[in-house]
This record gives sequence, C-alpha cells and structure tokens, in this order.
Amino acid sequence: MSFLLSDPETFKITLEVVPPAGHDTGPLMEKITPVSQLGFDGFSVASNPVANPRMSAMAFSNLIRQKAGKPVILHFTVRDHNRLGLQAELWGARALGIDTVIAVTGDPSARTGDRPASTVNDLNVCELIAMARESGLTTGAVLDYRPEVDGLDHEIRRVEKKAEAGCQFIVTQPVYDPDTARRISRGLAHIRIPVIMGILPLLTARHAVFLHTKVAGIAVPDTLRREMANSPAPLEAGIRNSREMLDLAREMYTGACLMPPFDRFDILGEIL
Repeated sequence: MSFLLSDPETFKITLEVVPPAGHDTGPLMEKITPVSQLGFDGFSVASNPVANPRMSAMAFSNLIRQKAGKPVILHFTVRDHNRLGLQAELWGARALGIDTVIAVTGDPSARTGDRPASTVNDLNVCELIAMARESGLTTGAVLDYRPEVDGLDHEIRRVEKKAEAGCQFIVTQPVYDPDTARRISRGLAHIRIPVIMGILPLLTARHAVFLHTKVAGIAVPDTLRREMANSPAPLEAGIRNSREMLDLAREMYTGACLMPPFDRFDILGEIL
C-alpha cells in the first residue's frame, strides 16, 4: 500500500520536485541528496509543469528513489499522452515499483514560442483516475480552488467527481492563510478522503506578487505581500509563513506537500 495511506493516523509530508530540463541529473541530485534525511516521507515528482519540457517524470522518479531511498508519487497529465500512452506509462510505473500517482489535467500547452506543442486531452482527468486505479495504483488528484474567481464551490464539485472516479487523496494548490485553509477543509469534509495542503515558500516580495498576479490558482493575501515588501529579510518572512501553514496543516489536514521554488531545497531545514 502507498506510504501516504498505510497509516492514516500519521501526518505525512511530501516534497515536490521538478525534474531537470535535460538529461543531466547531477546538479539537481546534489541539491536533493543533503536534504533527503530531513523529516519528510517521500517525493512528489511533477510532469512538465507549466507546459515546459522536462526529463521524463517516471525516469526521474525511479532515479531519485534509488538515490535518496524514499518513496515517490508520480504525476501524470492528460495533456501529454493519449489513452494508449497513459496506459503504457501506468503499467510501466507499477513495473518499476512506483505505487502512487497523481492524475492532473496539466497546464495548457503553448501554441507559439520555441517549443510549440499540442494538447492531447484524449481522456479527461476522471477517466485517468479510473484508469490508474484499474492499473492497481494508489491514485490522487489536485484541488485548484481558483481563488482569483472564488471558484472553491466549483472545485469541490469537481473533487466529488474525482472521488467517484476512484481518487483516494487530494493535494491542494499552495495555501497562505488560515481562512483559506479552513474553507478548503470544511468544504471537502463530506468527501472523506485524505487532503494534503500545498505549501510553496515565498522567497521575495517580487516572488509573492508574481505568484498572486500571474499564476492561476494561487492567491497570496495582501497582508502577506505587504509583510514581504516591508520586511528587511523577506526570505525569513516567507519561511515563517511556511512554518505557520505547516503547523496549521498538522491541525486540519492529513499531510502537507512542500513545493520549494527554483530548487531552493536549502530552506527546507528551517521549515521542517
């Protein structure tokens, strides 16, 4: 059984990692290896986030599992593969000993630029969840509560459909304030599946503004953006907020997924 669900009474912490843009894993592994002994339970490996090409998430998941000695959660998107490709990848994950996946729609592909690409969407995310469960994998999904349009009610209905398809746990988009944490927790309580809070540390005031204004699904409260802007040590303020969210997650959620931006694994010790 997946490490996430093997002991439902124990709070679980995962660390999200983005594979390198290229074939060389050395520099990224050098950053990850020193923190692999910290108090977290496993890695969560993203697949071509923001529709930019990265090393195969499955290949990197296998490599990091061997190197760091911790279990992994592998992300799959309906954006990048058709039905045949997804089924092949799911069976491949099981063959490698990867037992937990997250099914996501994926950010839309760019039609222009250096690497224009099409969006496949041969099946929807609920169909991918069902396919992953039929393949014998513990399967999660993402809650994107779209705070920019106050879309939590709509997203709760989507999570209900994901649960009906077989979803066994949910990971939220990054949360930065107690009110949002409580609204999500209360809104999902009736679904009765584990919920993992996303925590993305803020590095600078500019980083906070960028996430709030440019990244759909993320809202950094005005008070926190002001604190970051006025602080003589904004990174310390960002780390403090992440610690506060982690404490809150321990009270209200099943676990937390830390998402260090720009491979800043060096700040994990202070957060954990």
